[in-house]
Amino acid sequence: MGELSASPGLTMNIHTYHKGKLSRDEAVVVSEFPLRLIVNDRELATLIASPHDLRFLVAGFLLVNGFVTSVTDFLMLSVCPDMSSANVRVKGEIPEKLRPVLTSGCGTGITFTLPGSRIRRGAGSADAPTVSPADLFAIMEELAQRAEQYRTHGGIHSAAVGEGGKIILYAEDLGRHNTVDRLAGEALLRGVDLTGKVLVTSGRISSEMVAKAAGLGIGVVVSRTSPTDMAVRLAREQGILMIGYLRGGRFIVYSRPERLECVFDD
Repeated sequence: MGELSASPGLTMNIHTYHKGKLSRDEAVVVSEFPLRLIVNDRELATLIASPHDLRFLVAGFLLVNGFVTSVTDFLMLSVCPDMSSANVRVKGEIPEKLRPVLTSGCGTGITFTLPGSRIRRGAGSADAPTVSPADLFAIMEELAQRAEQYRTHGGIHSAAVGEGGKIILYAEDLGRHNTVDRLAGEALLRGVDLTGKVLVTSGRISSEMVAKAAGLGIGVVVSRTSPTDMAVRLAREQGILMIGYLRGGRFIVYSRPERLECVFDD
């Protein structure tokens, strides 16, 4: 199975404007790769993504959208970068009529509404373990340290799954929704159970991301920025601890504050 190598992007000739003057320069521009997804001889979508680890992206996209539920559902998973396509065969039939939903992701992502919800009820159950703020800060700090592409030229989102203050899976992509799909796909193909784990992301938390997290059994979702109102409502319904604006020793808790190991000051 061929794969493109991970690359921060392409170095291009540009001009920089500063103090009234325009000068020649070079800059690294983030790579954008269109991947046609063909499942059971049917073209489902074109995924716009970064050009590395595409099999994780494909596997995760099919998992979170309900086309597969386990790694044994894959009969074939082939990515051909030269043809800009992924050819997949899965058990069962693809529904004749699919209802695509455009997401709020960068460049507009897409999900599919299939019969039955992909949300796994009880992802944040009443007996879910508590987490310490120190562990959350440690995971976010490690995420920032790994996000070299973002610091180099911008335009790249990063996300990770953590446990016990450490990252166990990491992903980056030009689309923040793609990062979650990549994490889901890598976990599926590597046999990593995401139940109760912490999802940290550099981008805004949308309802689609919370739905994906719930479907994967993730119990905590954390961002350096903000969630949407629908994301907060869904997190509360699913019992997921949601945290935003985690930086500078502070954060905001939007749901399930009792899951935190800290002193409450009422």
